[in-house]
Amino acid sequence: MAKAAPLWQAKVFTLYPEMFPGALDLSLPGKARRAGIWGLEVVDIRHFARDKHRTVDDTPFGGGAGMVLRPDVIDAALEAEANPQAPVLYLSPRGRPLDQPCVRRLASEKEVTLLCGHFEGVDERVLEAWNMEEISLGDFVLSGGEPAASALIDACVRLLPGVIGSQDALVEESFEGGLLEYPHYTRPQNWKGREVPEVLLSGHHGKIRDWRLAMAEEITRKRRPDLWARYVREKPEGE
Repeated sequence: MAKAAPLWQAKVFTLYPEMFPGALDLSLPGKARRAGIWGLEVVDIRHFARDKHRTVDDTPFGGGAGMVLRPDVIDAALEAEANPQAPVLYLSPRGRPLDQPCVRRLASEKEVTLLCGHFEGVDERVLEAWNMEEISLGDFVLSGGEPAASALIDACVRLLPGVIGSQDALVEESFEGGLLEYPHYTRPQNWKGREVPEVLLSGHHGKIRDWRLAMAEEITRKRRPDLWARYVREKPEGE
C-alpha cells in the first residue's frame, strides 16, 4: 500500500545540505517526521552551477565587499525542483519579522519552499522573478539562512495536527492572544526558599485563570512594549 503523503512539506534550497535535518531530526519535529506528519526535502544549489568549479556567486555590480548569489543558478535550481504551487520564501535579515500569525499562515500551506541566502545575499532580480516573500528571524545577521529556515520549519511543524498531544498547550503559549506566556511552576513546592504562588495551590480555576492573565499582561507590558501597545489597542472594550 502506498505511503500517505505528509500533511506539510518543506523544501529547502541551500549551499549546505548537510545542515539538514540537524535539530529537526530530534524531539517533536523528528518524531513527527518519522511518523509521516511532515516531510523535508533538501536541494543543493551547487548542483545547478554552470561551470566545472560549481560557481554560485559573483562580485556585486557597483562595487562593494562580499559576493552575491547568481540569479541564473538560483533560477535553475527553482525551475528544476520547486513546486510551482508552493510559496517561495527567502530567509533574509531585511525581510518581515517571523511572528506567530505568519507561522500559522505558513503551517496552513501544503508545502513551502525556503531559499537560504549566503554572502551578501541573492541577486534582486531572481527574488522579483519568483515573487519571493522575504522572512527575517530577527534584527540580527546570521552567517546563512539555514538556522532561520530550521527555526521557521520547527515553528510550523509544532502546529500540525498530531505533533503536540494537547492542543490546549498551543492556545496558552506566548504570542497566542497577543501576550507573552505567564510563569510556570512544578515540584518541589519549596525550592531554595522560593515558594510556588499560593493561588496555584488553591484549586480555584477561576482565580488561577485570572492570575495567569494578570501575570501575562504584566510580563508583556514590561518586556515587550510593542506587543503590549497592540494588545491594548485591539482588546475589546469592557475586558
